[in-house]
Amino acid sequence: MSRPPDGLLLARQRRLRAVMSALDVPALLTSDPIDIVYGCGARNMTVYGMMGPSRFLLLFADGPSIVYEFAGGEHLAADLPTVDDVRSAPGITALSGPDHVHQLIHFAREVAAECRAAVGPGAVLAVERLDFEMTDALRAEGLTLHDATTLFVEARRLKQPPELVAMREAVERVEAGVGQLQASIVEGASEVEVWAELHRALIAGEGEYVSTRLLQGGPNTFPYFNEAGSRRLEPGDLVCLDTDAVGFHGYAVDFSRTFHCGPGAATSRQRDLHAKAWEQLEHNAALLAPGRSYGDFVARSWVLPEEHRSSAYYCLFHGLGLSGEHPTVLRPRDGGGPSLDGGLEPGMVVCVESYIGDPDTHQGVKLEDQYLVTETGTERLTTYPFDPALT
Repeated sequence: MSRPPDGLLLARQRRLRAVMSALDVPALLTSDPIDIVYGCGARNMTVYGMMGPSRFLLLFADGPSIVYEFAGGEHLAADLPTVDDVRSAPGITALSGPDHVHQLIHFAREVAAECRAAVGPGAVLAVERLDFEMTDALRAEGLTLHDATTLFVEARRLKQPPELVAMREAVERVEAGVGQLQASIVEGASEVEVWAELHRALIAGEGEYVSTRLLQGGPNTFPYFNEAGSRRLEPGDLVCLDTDAVGFHGYAVDFSRTFHCGPGAATSRQRDLHAKAWEQLEHNAALLAPGRSYGDFVARSWVLPEEHRSSAYYCLFHGLGLSGEHPTVLRPRDGGGPSLDGGLEPGMVVCVESYIGDPDTHQGVKLEDQYLVTETGTERLTTYPFDPALT
């Protein structure tokens, strides 16, 4: 797999270290495979790493960057400009066998020693994705633990210029894959057969994985969130796709389209549902602007017709980077609810969501696009066309 440019790796690490310094957190330890990639660029068995702590990054705001790599894979991080030392990762969970307690105690001592050397006694260490046995062992070594996820949330919220270059390339490759998927929407094809076309193109384009199974046809398009299965497409079906693809250099590409399965023309009801979903998408996308608060966005958002409210999508937009990210701005609900502080800033990448479902005909339309917030407005990053059969 092509390695990301050094400039991208260094820009992300500088951003993370700046956030650590601003929040007065001198050290962090993470086993999250996506945050390891963000913090230093060391990529190895990403999906496997989501199943439990098996690789680690120990990063200091003013000190070394140490990767504990899966045994046998140490060479993968050896020449990264963002890594000062590569060591073998210990097995610190019960899955590693009866010796795991000894290994985690030894690992905690090693981490504490590195923190004392770089920071001093009683150091603050931010951690994430560690079992309680490991956090207990770190505290027993005199470390004060904080949450590392908040550091990554803040760092990843604003994209650095090299990230945007990678994101645009990822979009281009995933859109090519969606074109192949759309061409496979024919009578008799199963949902999973159609969905597999995106996977094939994604991997061939040096992407990584699809994080959901969101492709549905016909009656499976209502309510939303049904997963791709064995149902075969029939003439006249709507087919909803949400890409949720982690593509080139690990950057997520998240847009949605709804297609019509021919032969024959779409019904007037199908075109009406698509028109409403498109109106919701475009109205809300037009509200994206630097300086706009999340609360003001919600207050100005497109008003859902009563008949579609019970099946509406849960959020209006969400952040995106190496995966779905902060913020998640929820749709307004009857009776109100907690509001999200803050607002849109230049450098944020967000995805605007739209779903219009029809309980009478048991079908729905899902649309979504990905946008960059700029100094003066927004840039639409995903430009895949809407199905002309529905517009």
